[in-house]
Amino acid sequence: MELEAVLGDITLEDVDAIVNAANSSLLGGGGVDGAIHRAAGPRLVEACRALGGCPEGGAKVTPGFDLPARWIIHAVGPRWRGGGAGEAETLAACYRRSLARADEVGAATVSFPAISTGIFGYPLDAATDIAVETVCSTPTSVTTVRFVCFDRATLRAYVERLAARSR
Repeated sequence: MELEAVLGDITLEDVDAIVNAANSSLLGGGGVDGAIHRAAGPRLVEACRALGGCPEGGAKVTPGFDLPARWIIHAVGPRWRGGGAGEAETLAACYRRSLARADEVGAATVSFPAISTGIFGYPLDAATDIAVETVCSTPTSVTTVRFVCFDRATLRAYVERLAARSR
């Protein structure tokens, strides 16, 4: 699997699937979730409403609608509660289940945001470690994973982890 980290806007990614850092309602919110909902258009909320929500650690798929990506994988990460409430396993489950959904729809190229590091408050370094380790250790048919970072601090964290992994 090819792994890369880039600075950018996940709504512009021309890949088979993008992952949305969603909330459990799947009906839109702030940050990445709101940006994806706005860019995908009004049909996305209708499709998400039909899914009936998603628990933390889960992932569900909708079409990409007005996005360049064919699919949106909605992954619900954990809210940071201090680290003792199973957050690490829940976050890892988001990445594993997102890759499983990608396999189900035949997505070979997938772009991920930094799940749970925004308003859910997950510490960036810990979340990045989990993201890279889980993606690398999960059996999948996905050939390319791109970590799309909204800011330079997030990009730096991913670049450091990917470099350490390749040594």
